[in-house]
Amino acid sequence: MELNLDLSFERSKSDARLDSDKIKVRLNFPLSPVDPINIESADPDPKDAKPASTPLTVSTWARDLLFAVAISFLIITFLYQPVRVEGTSMMPGLQDQERLFINKFEYHFEPIHRDDVVVFHFPLDPAKSYIKRVIAVPGDTLRIEDGQVYVNGKALKERYVPMRFRDDRSYPRTVLPRNEYFVMGDHRLISSDSRDFGPVNRNLIYGKATFVYWPTDAMGVVH
Repeated sequence: MELNLDLSFERSKSDARLDSDKIKVRLNFPLSPVDPINIESADPDPKDAKPASTPLTVSTWARDLLFAVAISFLIITFLYQPVRVEGTSMMPGLQDQERLFINKFEYHFEPIHRDDVVVFHFPLDPAKSYIKRVIAVPGDTLRIEDGQVYVNGKALKERYVPMRFRDDRSYPRTVLPRNEYFVMGDHRLISSDSRDFGPVNRNLIYGKATFVYWPTDAMGVVH
């Protein structure tokens, strides 16, 4: 393809070197098919001019917003889940009706540890979910004497259980089987836990309580 430019002008009467009344010059420029890509006029009509940056800016902003929303959805759905505490068995650490996030991803890669506050399906009714503290893990030897918990022969110093929440219940010596976890509520006087329904199987535990986000005055990491 060629670009043909015709440049015509009148002969100047004072220019004796020009022999004709009109000079025509033809310039031939070869064009590659990919050379002229969306080239606009250098001086467009101001009425037709449109700011080129506005659509791009709005489009970029909308794209980034959608991306952020999608990432947030994935995080909440597959990594963290908001839950509401119902009941007072985990007082004073967790209060009734508090909202918190649970990490549903961690236990796919990390083991469950003693003192973790976990959320699990109630063994006697999997449609319900309970939140309790892990007291003993598989392989541990546990017993409770008049409210004092012993794990592997050592008395636990449970700072998360205030004296006014302690009880005098006992539990016979037991060795936790594989994939079984002994869980208890911090409010021992009213908690229904592994002392009542036995150890919880690993398959029933689906999250670790991590962060209280509501109410704001209780906001903080779950200990």
